[in-house]
Amino acid sequence: MGEPLSVDLDQPPGPRCSTPTYFFDSDTPALAAFARATAGDAATPTEKAVRLYYAVRDRIRYDPAFCNLSREQFRAGAVLAQGRGFCIPKALLLATLARAQGIPAALGLADVRNHLSTPEMLEGMDTDRFFHGYTVMHLQGKWVKVSPAFNLSMCERFRVLPLEWDGKQDALLHPYDALDRRHMEYLADHGVIWDLPYELVMATLWARFPGYMARLAQGEGGRVQPSRVAPATADPAAFFPPGGA
Repeated sequence: MGEPLSVDLDQPPGPRCSTPTYFFDSDTPALAAFARATAGDAATPTEKAVRLYYAVRDRIRYDPAFCNLSREQFRAGAVLAQGRGFCIPKALLLATLARAQGIPAALGLADVRNHLSTPEMLEGMDTDRFFHGYTVMHLQGKWVKVSPAFNLSMCERFRVLPLEWDGKQDALLHPYDALDRRHMEYLADHGVIWDLPYELVMATLWARFPGYMARLAQGEGGRVQPSRVAPATADPAAFFPPGGA
């Protein structure tokens, strides 16, 4: 078994939350340059984090149809270049940009239920329970959670409240929409990790959404096949043995 990936949010950040990895490629020149340009003249880490959040939220389009990703496409630098992604790569990108600006950051994984799922989405995914990613940053002496998933234009189109963030408090997906209808419900939190267990994430996506993932694979030339990832599991909590970074 490899080094534990879990991050203990009751402890200060360890060095793993600040250093580059294959997926959190904060030393990629284009990504580092984007982080610098976005942070601009922000005077504090919190101000930098907020600017990075809005850049990822709105400039990287939320695209649930773009989740059958190769290892290379799941790297933060590739997500930035693609300009689109679903919640997990968007959260990973935000964490990586934060690291590039010297802010300790990691990736959180959870199960959520979308109470406003369209009939088309329910038919395509066969469930209203989704595998969700969010970002965790260490700011002003504490860990803060934020979800950069839904871009502003998408929120306006579907009359969903955009998620605002001040860098001081947690900002996870809204429980109600702009019309006060039940929206997102967090069902289970699977913990926070300093690196991405790619094979296990992909295996979980295949286990949760086999028909949907198979259609994506077929439509994209079968780039990722079930046989190429770890045995399917619907319990991502098993990803993260006790430990900390």
